[in-house]
Amino acid sequence: MRISHTYTFAGALAAVLAATAANASAPQQVMTRPDATLAAAKPKETGIGHFSEWSRENKRQFLIDWQNGRSSEWIFVQGNEGGDLDSMTSALTWAYHLQHSTQNDSHPVKAIALLQTPTDALDLRPENKLALDNSKMSSGHSDLLTLDELPEDPDTLAEAIKGIVLVDHPIPLRKWRKAPILSIFDHHKDSGAGQDAKPRVFEKVASCTTLVARQMLDELEKLPEEYHMPHELLELILSAIAIDSGGLEKATEEDRKVADRVLKRSNWRESELYDKMDDLAKKLKDAKKDLDHLGLRDLLRRDWKGDLVDTPSPRTPTVSLGFSSIPYSMEQQINKTEFGELFDWFAVEAAWTAQVGADISVALNKYKTRDPETGKKRKIREIVLCVRTDVRINAAQADSLFETVRDAIEVDETLDVKPWHRAGELGTRQMVWTHTRVDQGRKLIRPIVEAAVEAWDM
Repeated sequence: MRISHTYTFAGALAAVLAATAANASAPQQVMTRPDATLAAAKPKETGIGHFSEWSRENKRQFLIDWQNGRSSEWIFVQGNEGGDLDSMTSALTWAYHLQHSTQNDSHPVKAIALLQTPTDALDLRPENKLALDNSKMSSGHSDLLTLDELPEDPDTLAEAIKGIVLVDHPIPLRKWRKAPILSIFDHHKDSGAGQDAKPRVFEKVASCTTLVARQMLDELEKLPEEYHMPHELLELILSAIAIDSGGLEKATEEDRKVADRVLKRSNWRESELYDKMDDLAKKLKDAKKDLDHLGLRDLLRRDWKGDLVDTPSPRTPTVSLGFSSIPYSMEQQINKTEFGELFDWFAVEAAWTAQVGADISVALNKYKTRDPETGKKRKIREIVLCVRTDVRINAAQADSLFETVRDAIEVDETLDVKPWHRAGELGTRQMVWTHTRVDQGRKLIRPIVEAAVEAWDM
């Protein structure tokens, strides 16, 4: 049964044409803030508890200081633009700690968590909504500062603020690279950014929240007098660690140790650690799967990660590249479009990439199917490559870039991709493959694509 939604093909095509016309006479704004006018509305229900009150007041104070020209007093704690629960919780936790651990100093720190997703995109991750509701935050996420609520463009704001702290992300997006990197916490590969940052923590754990919470607790316990730690924040921390570690089943020893320390301070202190974490993981995982109501455009943007990539090309020194991760097959996604046909998928995709200014996009799909011989379920992955021609690159360049990235994907032996069964129906600069590597979808594909773009010269 096909699921319809309000994003029509006509609307998609109109958006593409409008974007092209608008860009014809002005430089393209790459990786702009989509839906930038959709800031948080006044909450229908104001949050209950210290954590919600602090977060809301902190946001208010930042906007007051910006209005009065005091942006330089603030530190932005920011995760990745995918905005998952781990990234969001890490940012909120460290911002809270920075402020409260220095509140008795002569020069207390002003820090705020910046979620690098638009406000209206937060609910595209139902597990985030559940965790925030459990932490008694205000409705409509009005307690949180999101990308579309910034009163100034990140490129200029980066030069004005005191600095940034990176969590769950090893390197700042291009628009933030003029800001000093004060600290980094990440559980991915060290990319070499922020060598002077303190603390600078790279460690393989299930959840980046583990690293942030460990540092927070270590510093908290050394203070002459501990500040108030709201149970809502502690329970948010446990939720992030639980979903990333599968209820501690996939946890490292550090994940377990930190979760135990946090649990003992929370309102769940009487619970058995593994039972509580397993229960949290199951509830959050169930919520995370609740995506059937989303249309294709929302699926493309719910876990979108993109940035500018440098190339050796003198004509096009940077290319805008973006990745989406979608837990549905290509056929399932096509059924979510208005017409339920292949062309409509690419029309919606084109409208979305026109809006965010992406030259090249890669959709990484994953789904499970039952093997007809064994009867067992197996995971299938798909890679959808699209290169658009716009103001930034002309048709000849787009053809060359497409061929470069296509060849890099097809020759990589670790992927062993096969053309999608409908590949013959695809249009210009479009390709879909399948592969059966079940591990690390974006972590595996992104370096391959980025290396190809970085070597492209035309």
